[in-house]
Amino acid sequence: MRQPLRPSPVKPGRSPARALRRPSAVTLAHQSPLLNQDDLVMVAVAGQIAHPVGKVNPYRIGQDGIPRVLPASGGIAINQRIGDRAIGLAGDHIEPGASIHNNQREVTGSHKGNNLALITYACVGNRARVVTGPCEGEVGLVTGKHGGVDHVLIDFPKAVLKQLRIGDRIQINSYGQGLRLLNCPEITLLNSSPALIKRWGLKVSSAGVQVPVTHCIPAALMGSGLGKMTAWRGDVDIQLFDDHTRRRFHLNKLRFGDLVAIIHGNSQYGPSYQQGKTTIGIIVHGDSTVSGHGPGVTPLITGPSQKLRPIKDEQANLAHLFDLRRLPPAKSFRLLVH
Repeated sequence: MRQPLRPSPVKPGRSPARALRRPSAVTLAHQSPLLNQDDLVMVAVAGQIAHPVGKVNPYRIGQDGIPRVLPASGGIAINQRIGDRAIGLAGDHIEPGASIHNNQREVTGSHKGNNLALITYACVGNRARVVTGPCEGEVGLVTGKHGGVDHVLIDFPKAVLKQLRIGDRIQINSYGQGLRLLNCPEITLLNSSPALIKRWGLKVSSAGVQVPVTHCIPAALMGSGLGKMTAWRGDVDIQLFDDHTRRRFHLNKLRFGDLVAIIHGNSQYGPSYQQGKTTIGIIVHGDSTVSGHGPGVTPLITGPSQKLRPIKDEQANLAHLFDLRRLPPAKSFRLLVH
C-alpha cells in the first residue's frame, strides 16, 4: 500500500500560524498532470513476432562461472505475462508476452531503419493490434522495449498468446513521443503514452511530482545498457549479484511491469549515474545469470530528485493500471545464480 507522507513538524521558534502560511511541500494542493496531448502526432508502426535467436555456442556463462542452456529473448512467452515474477525463472532476459521486430526494409535509409523507427516510436501504454494470422483483430498493450535485440514487447491475454504465431504482423498506433508535463516542465517524459501517465496516479504540485513505484533502486546497480547516447530506445539492466543490496531493496520481488525508481539515475539524454537525479521506469524483461546483466528497465520519467518524488505502492504495476489481469502479490524468489 502507499505510504502516506507526513507533514514536516513546526521548527523551533516558528509559530504554528506562520507554518500554516508557509506550508510544507506535502501539504500543497495537488493537481492532475497537464499534458500537451493535443500537440502529439499518432503514427502507425508495425513489426512481426520475432523468432528467438540462438548463438553459435548454446551456453551462457553465468556470473558464478557455471555454463547454462536457457531460453532467452524473442518469440512468444506463452506462460509469462505482465505481473508475473521477473526473478528466478529458468531463463535469461525472458521477455513476457509477444516480442516484435521489424524485418522489412525500405528503399532508403539504414537497413535497420524500419525497426529503429518501431522501437523509437512505440510507447508504453500504446495499443497494439494483430493484423495477420488466426488472432487477427486481437488487441494487446505495449509494455516496454528491449535494447540490443531491439524488440518491442506486447502483452496479450494467455488465450491469445497460445494462438499467436511466429511471424504474425502486429501494428501499433504509436502515440507519446514529444509528450511533456506542462505543470512541471523540469520533468522529462520519454517512452510514455498519455494513457499511461493518466492512469498512473501522478500528483503534481509546486513542490514537484509524486509518482507511485514498487521499488527504489540505487543507480550503482545499473549495468548493461549504460553508455547509450539515448534513452528513447531499449532499457538498462539491474545487477542483482550482491546479496546484501538485493535483500535490502527487496529486489527478489520484482515483477514484469513493476514501475520502479532509480535513485541518482539520469536518463534525459542517455542513461547515466548522476547525483540529484531520479529516473522512473518499468521492468520489461527478466533477470540474467550473466555478469553485468539483470532485469531490464525502460525509462519513462526522469528529472531532478527535488522535483521527482517516488511514493511506495505495491500496486504500481502495468497489470493493475490497465486492468490487464489480477495482479499477483509480490513474492521473493531466488536467483539461478546465488
